[in-house]
Amino acid sequence: MEIINKLQWRYATKAFSPNKIVPTEKLDIIKQAFNLTASSYGLQPIKLVVLADKNLQAKLLEYSFNQKQIIQASHVLILCIQTNIDKEFVTNYFDRVHKIRNTPKHILKPFEEFLIDDFEKKSQKDIENWAINQAYLALGNLMTVCAIEGLDSCPMEGFVPEKYDELLELNKQGLKSVLLLPIGYRDEKDMFAEFKKVRKKITDSIIEL
Repeated sequence: MEIINKLQWRYATKAFSPNKIVPTEKLDIIKQAFNLTASSYGLQPIKLVVLADKNLQAKLLEYSFNQKQIIQASHVLILCIQTNIDKEFVTNYFDRVHKIRNTPKHILKPFEEFLIDDFEKKSQKDIENWAINQAYLALGNLMTVCAIEGLDSCPMEGFVPEKYDELLELNKQGLKSVLLLPIGYRDEKDMFAEFKKVRKKITDSIIEL
């Protein structure tokens, strides 16, 4: 029941304590959890920006609909997609499989060729939508890990990605920001922390066959 208690404790934090900083060891856990998140085909078409620069956080506030969590949080996690999913990207993945698992290349080749062909047939919009789905998987994973580690977080879709990409020069790295997750420690005065969770009954959300 411990994990359930942690998930009950978690909420979308509306106010962070700006003087409380997430320690390095917990940040390392967050980074590892992100990297271990499942992704379609195992391709990992996403990257995580860990932002702790208070000046940049302040500049991003106006592009975040003035949501104060952006400047109050210890760190702002920015989930990005890689826009160039091409033959080289897929080949690099299979090279990693070969190196790490020592799987013979002739066994990997058919699936590698299938994926290369599959992505070459997709439109850029379809590729980016597919990558965004992977970012949501990572977001959910990070929220759970934060709760387990006693860190508060607030998932956000409400921001102007193009401005983030421009200010942080993400576009120069072939990245697009798609989701935000400010993390830190809740302000003791945040009344939302005490609100009861509003959820359906288990019988209304689960179907057992």
